[in-house]
Amino acid sequence: MSELLDNLRVKKEALKRLILELHEGRAAQTVHEEVRRLLGEVPYGMVVEVEQELISGGLPASEVQKLCDVHSQALRGLIEEAPRDVPRGHPVDTFHRENRFLEVECRATRAVLAGLDKVPPGADASYPAGELLKRLEGLRDVDKHYRRKENLVFPFLEKYGIFGPSKVMWGKDDEVRALLKAALAALRGASGLDAAGLKALAGPLVEPALAAVEEMVFKEEKILLPMCLEKFTPEEWGEVERQSYEIGFCLHTPETRWQPEAPAASPAAAAEAGRIPVGAGSLSPAELAGLLNALPFDITFVDNDDRVRFFTQGAERIFDRNEAILGRKVQNCHPPASMHIVQKIIDDFRAGRQSRAPFWINFKGRFVHIEYHAVRGKGGDYLGTLEVTQDLTPLRALEGEQRLLSYQGAPSPAPADGRPAWFDPARVAGVFDARPVLAAGGHPVAEVMGRLTALEAGKILALVTPFLPAPLIERAAAKGFASWTQTESPELFKTYFTRS
Repeated sequence: MSELLDNLRVKKEALKRLILELHEGRAAQTVHEEVRRLLGEVPYGMVVEVEQELISGGLPASEVQKLCDVHSQALRGLIEEAPRDVPRGHPVDTFHRENRFLEVECRATRAVLAGLDKVPPGADASYPAGELLKRLEGLRDVDKHYRRKENLVFPFLEKYGIFGPSKVMWGKDDEVRALLKAALAALRGASGLDAAGLKALAGPLVEPALAAVEEMVFKEEKILLPMCLEKFTPEEWGEVERQSYEIGFCLHTPETRWQPEAPAASPAAAAEAGRIPVGAGSLSPAELAGLLNALPFDITFVDNDDRVRFFTQGAERIFDRNEAILGRKVQNCHPPASMHIVQKIIDDFRAGRQSRAPFWINFKGRFVHIEYHAVRGKGGDYLGTLEVTQDLTPLRALEGEQRLLSYQGAPSPAPADGRPAWFDPARVAGVFDARPVLAAGGHPVAEVMGRLTALEAGKILALVTPFLPAPLIERAAAKGFASWTQTESPELFKTYFTRS
């Protein structure tokens, strides 16, 4: 009698038991052999179902995320092949093509690392170092691939009651981003290394990043995308395709636009005729939409059921907002690492313990203020949460007064390079080149903070680094220092600090 268990329910329980044994420390290869013996091929949807049931049963999503790669190792070669016949330009076709380009970049990056063994001892390694940087910069384009998955695919999966990928896979995406960022930062901070030194520095950082990219390709193509093809309607894929162009593509742009046979209808509700009363006055639907989108900040509204109901669509958005998130639980719209903060804010607002929660961060060289407000009815009942996000970089640079009309939006015309009003080369009191410190494996934070503490009012300190010193900028901002970064080249950044 065959040992294969044909009953799907029994199969799922057996797979769940074996995955739990992985979490208890059992070797992946041993589990792999037992899965092959007992279950044969595993349906791709069953893997997600089991992980989701484990999370629902109390196993922390972080624990599932931590061993997600071990799950893949144990199941590699045992997951049923799914049909991949999709037309050109279909979102799944685009994901597949991007993955092929990512695999090419991974192989090319490994070839550069392997080539370091052929460089004579003591010879200059600046060329292979530049090649490594170029390849890793290309791989960082995977961020757009992941953002389309997180902001467009996951919301539709959740409509079918499938929450596991957004809880686990999003966390794995963030791990890939962090590995690539760390490898790039180390390479940008290194100079004057020979081939052996470069390989010793890059190898332990680059290889884990490449392996993580490739592992995610496996998870997407063997589990996630086949399941999506089975679940999503043509109209839903049409929405994914339409909104993909708002985020962009990774290493490959579709050569043709795909649309379902019946064009997907926009999810935006049709405007009601007449004017809308809004307290002190009324607005037409067109006026209301135009007014909201003209606000100099982004707002997002989450209702009493924790679902995203509205966001503005201004010309300069700070964070990604796609129509696919409408109706989605807000807890699933944030990376796993910050989900507990979102939940606490909502819990405190709903209970009436708090009514606002401000944050400020340095994001891509900009000073961004994020504030959450409890929205309440006339009787104080909780209606939802409003998120307000604003780029305060230009406002922090204002000085003096502006009483005359000026369309530049600042006391004086801004230079073409965007330098703040306080910047004057004549006020630079010192320059600290941190590149030698970083190349030697050190960190300049203490030295820079010491120099800033001693900086006279009105004077400027210049910092030279091979990458954007975002954590240091954030620490300086917390101490009351304004900053502005000028990018001289991809490997040379000059950041200027002054007292606010």
